[in-house]
Amino acid sequence: MTETLPNPVSVTRFGTVALVEIENPPVNALALPVRAALLQAIEALDGDVGVAAIVIHGRGRHFIAGADVREFDAPPRPPLLNDVLLRLEACGKPVIAALHGTTLGGGAELALASHYRCATQDLSFGFPEVRLGLLPGSGGTVRLPRLVGIEKALEMMTGGTPVGFAAAVSLGLVDQEVAGDLRDGAIVYARELVRAGAPVRRVCDRGLAAPGASAFFGDYRATLSPAAVRVPATLRIVEAVEFAAAQPFRAALARARALFEECRVSSESKALRHLFFAERVASVPGARDIGRIGVVGAGTMGSGIAISAASAGFDVTLVDTKPEAVAAGIARIHKAFAEAARKGRMTAAAAAAATTRVSGESDLTALATADLVIEAVFENLAVKREVFARLGAACRAGAVLATNTSTLDVEVIADASGRRGDVVGMHFFSPANIMRLLEIVRGRDTAPEVVATALAVGRRLGKIGVVVGNCFGFVGNRMLYAYGRERELMLLEGALPEQIDRALEAFGMAMGPNAVGDLAGLDIGYQVRREWRDRPDDPRFYRISDLLVEQGRLGQKSGRGFYRYETAVRRGQPDPEVATLIRAESARLGIARREIGDPEIVERCMLALINEGARILDERIAARSADIDVVWCNGYGFPRQRGGPMFYADTLGLPHVLERVGHYGATLGARYWQPAGLLERLARTGGSFGSWRDEAAAGRGQASA
Repeated sequence: MTETLPNPVSVTRFGTVALVEIENPPVNALALPVRAALLQAIEALDGDVGVAAIVIHGRGRHFIAGADVREFDAPPRPPLLNDVLLRLEACGKPVIAALHGTTLGGGAELALASHYRCATQDLSFGFPEVRLGLLPGSGGTVRLPRLVGIEKALEMMTGGTPVGFAAAVSLGLVDQEVAGDLRDGAIVYARELVRAGAPVRRVCDRGLAAPGASAFFGDYRATLSPAAVRVPATLRIVEAVEFAAAQPFRAALARARALFEECRVSSESKALRHLFFAERVASVPGARDIGRIGVVGAGTMGSGIAISAASAGFDVTLVDTKPEAVAAGIARIHKAFAEAARKGRMTAAAAAAATTRVSGESDLTALATADLVIEAVFENLAVKREVFARLGAACRAGAVLATNTSTLDVEVIADASGRRGDVVGMHFFSPANIMRLLEIVRGRDTAPEVVATALAVGRRLGKIGVVVGNCFGFVGNRMLYAYGRERELMLLEGALPEQIDRALEAFGMAMGPNAVGDLAGLDIGYQVRREWRDRPDDPRFYRISDLLVEQGRLGQKSGRGFYRYETAVRRGQPDPEVATLIRAESARLGIARREIGDPEIVERCMLALINEGARILDERIAARSADIDVVWCNGYGFPRQRGGPMFYADTLGLPHVLERVGHYGATLGARYWQPAGLLERLARTGGSFGSWRDEAAAGRGQASA
């Protein structure tokens, strides 16, 4: 007999076992209707003398993937999950959580409040709240340490990485494996518990002794990385567990809930939640079927793309006109898969299978049967046009032709192919098999199904695809030149490389821009600037970077760039020769050097990003400000806890941003400090970048999420 309760919860009786099923697609998030219905079901079943045990099961591919993140933008509404779980835990008959798939956050807290837990091998169990600037607010910080110990609980919650089935069993998070159908197996397990007279077993009744008390927690805080503690939730998790180790269960629950509310309203959590939604890649209908991928260019980038594609199950043909380059590329790919297996990132069988999916050729005619060809050759327009002319002739009708250019005109490249509708930009970030960002560049004539295909392939590769328009540098690199321009100008005006990097890293950037240049190779940017047809007629423009390259200082690969690199030391050391070079060039250009404070360094670099981002939106190169934020947080090391440059601008307030842009226009000159039209309009009308939409582009399905 099935009793229908308010959706999305149903109850089915199997003799004396009641099966409570949650069905709230796609991930069974614990939204308000779920909490209310679950509480009603628990109260009814606990009072039913005909029920001896309760099984809670999530329909679909997951148990419960957590809370409904959309609810965090408003004050909480009862019943709170804390109250639901306390009532569940208080049941006088065994409650069994049947776990499978994703069991995260509130779902993991529900599992801990249950008296017993069974699971299938596909279980992924964890507490990722810290990635949203939050802490487990419904008992995770109080129950988890009681079950797995304080140190392991802190590791799971401050790291945010879930554990698999085997680890969950060894930690005591899972009591029983179910090998077959989970629903049936959980019911059988519940009957066995009833037959055995198994007691109601509550985690809240367990004691919790702190190892070394305050000394332990102080030592643990000291192990946290600077990046981790920039998100206040990390230290609040430690505080909540420390409180739980010293105070009664109910008091610890209340303290954790209060700390959760502090996190929920923080700017850091709002920024991270903004990115959570911005990074959800939408499905766009009409994608072409892709089975075999061709990659042209067997260098580091081409090899990385091939690794990514083979890992995702695609057959890959790697082509380079130089046989020795093909051999080197294939060797690089084999080494990468062997290393992944050695480090446990892939099973040996998966690595071997991926390796066999890649073949190497030295003639473009080998791509005649490819469904998608990704060009990854030298960043030179003439070279790329030559490749696309040959691809247009060699590839089958309907094959998608993608260029991995980072700055060049996709439409000019497409012209050379003779099939403009089939051409799209797929700008991977290096290393391509690691970095998640993928800029998908639509040309004027790119067919909608080709854009959809690039998005679909990117999703299968595990990338975050962002659709952007065609211009020099697209979104990411176009803004990078504005950011780098201010860095270069401040070098001439009085700052030194190490000061600029230190200030921007303190702001939260993953690396300072000078260190990034050395890592990537200063000659890369130098070559791109030679290709830039509209290079500003300004003797100061990237002058220091150009001088370094012309003196053979290419960065880490030459042992000297902005910094000096000693043998086996990747962290550069300030080089007095660079300081001398900079001062001499300032004098040659007649620039009086002055002291530049860290606040000015950060402000000028951030305002340059924001102002260029506003121009990109106004020109419809990006359809949403969130797309710009996704690009910069995933491709350029912008601090996630600040939400991206455009979200950060909104937190500053656009009137303030406009005033500061005007200030630099008045003090440094209007050449680089003319406010973007969109910035002026939004600042004067009380708008924000987050609320602005390119309605025309959104209607064409061009936005990424």
